[in-house]
Order: sequence, then C-alpha cells, then structure tokens
Amino acid sequence: MISADCKLFRDIAQLRSVSRGAAINGISQSAASQYIQELERKLESELLDRGTRPLTVTTAGKLFLDFCREVVRREEELLTGLEQLRGSVEGSVRVASIYSVGLSEMASLREQFAVVCPDCQVHVEYLRPEKVYEAVLADQADLGIVSYPEPSREISVIPWRAEQMAIAAHPDHPLAGRSLLRPADLEQLDFVAFDEDLSIRKELDRFLREQGVAVTVVMQFDNIQMIKEAVAHGSGLSILPERTMQLEIEQGRLVSIPFHAPGLVRPVGVVHRRKKRFTRAAQRFLEVLEAHGVELAGTF
Repeated sequence: MISADCKLFRDIAQLRSVSRGAAINGISQSAASQYIQELERKLESELLDRGTRPLTVTTAGKLFLDFCREVVRREEELLTGLEQLRGSVEGSVRVASIYSVGLSEMASLREQFAVVCPDCQVHVEYLRPEKVYEAVLADQADLGIVSYPEPSREISVIPWRAEQMAIAAHPDHPLAGRSLLRPADLEQLDFVAFDEDLSIRKELDRFLREQGVAVTVVMQFDNIQMIKEAVAHGSGLSILPERTMQLEIEQGRLVSIPFHAPGLVRPVGVVHRRKKRFTRAAQRFLEVLEAHGVELAGTF
C-alpha cells in the first residue's frame, strides 16, 4: 500500500534513523534498508545521506518527503471523510503523555470522554517528553501532552493549562510549618532537582539565578514521581507543580508550602502534527481535554 510505504520513509526521514523508523513501523532494520535502496533505484536518486550521523535527507529526498507527507495526509482526510459519511463517532484515540499527567487524572478524562463518545476508546502511553514528540511525529499518537510545549515546523501546540508551582517538603522539615516561602529562603538548602536536560529544570535554574539564589542539588531525577519520593524520604526540598502533590499530601508524606514567585508556573500543552486531519473521535477527545483545562484553570 503506497501510504504505508510513504509513512515508512516519512518516519525514517523525520527521525533521521533507519532503525528507529523501522521499529515504529513494525519491520526489521534490514527490511527498511532494502526498501530505501529499492526506492532509490526506482527513482534513480539518492534520498538519504548515510554518511552522516544522524543521517540527513538529500535535496531529492526532501522532494520525496513532501510527497510522502501529502499522501499520508490525504489518506487521513479520506478516512475521516468516510467516517463522517457513516455518521457515527467510533474508533480509538492514541495519546502520548508525560508521566506527571497521572493515572487518576487520565481516568477522569476517560470518564468524561465516555459520556460524549461512548463507542470510542482512549489508548494512553506515558513517555519522557522527547519521546512524546517522537510518537506524535511518527503518527504513533494522535495527541501528545507535554509541559513547556514547543512548536516547530512539524508540531502545533494547543495551550492547555498553567500549573501553580509550590515548595515540596517532608512534614518534619524545619520550613514545613511556614505559611509562605520566598526564593531567598532556599539559599544553600538541600534541593532535589530535575535532570539538567529537561525544560522544567532549565526554567527553574533560570528563575533561581534571576533571584540570586543558589541551592545545593543533592539528587536529580527525570520525573516528578521520583522527586516526590526523594523529598518524602527527607532528602531535601523541591519546587513542583502543586497539583502533582495532592496524593502524597493526603497521605501525610509531603507538605506543600506556597511559594512567593509571581509568574512561576508550569505550562502544559497538547501537541499534534501540523496539518493533521483528526478523526471525529480524536476531535471529541481534544474538546474534552480543552474543557478540562479551562475547568482546572479556575482552581488556581
């Protein structure tokens, strides 16, 4: 099927890797390499420069890539049009999400979606932020949910909500009883941070630097759950979205201390491939997401 072949080349070109493009299309690397070689033979043009790491797309390859994107897009339009002719909303929605949009919140979204689209299903995969973008680009996910969303030539962003940040502390920490903390109160204190390559770490580092505050990073992790566990074991303080701490607060394992940091929020957004034609099921789920984000905005 020509659309399947076009999707394979598009994924290899966008991911700049034959092995990764092959993997997400469910074929072996050798089969994908043979496909590229046969394609180049038929078109009498080199499409990929394999001498670079990661590989790059040649000028001829860019022309073919544009063709492939158009074929895949037109197939999506055809399927969506046929669905609309049938008149029913059914099928599944594939969502890739960062871990901190937790299982409980996704369960609530599923319940709301079931009311408006009872014959549809939602499949959710939790990934690191960069993997969410990869899943969306490779069409493994219709929608992605990430913090600090970044638009690009291939990615569109729909702002979803802004999450208030607060100080996470062990209940026995000397500052746990304070009603408000200011940035200067963190000076030289033990701090559990995010990994340096994450956007939230870069934003928090920028904020503390602008405030002239230096913390002592004792641990760093790539996800909020591990940071909460470290804080709950008394390893230090952290700055986290307040809403992500609710379960641990209810369990008495953490306290959330309001932080005087105007404008310090974690933006969360929905990302999707540009020009993607959503199925009616995906469009309905996006509407549920947007309504949920508006509802939550009023609680901060």
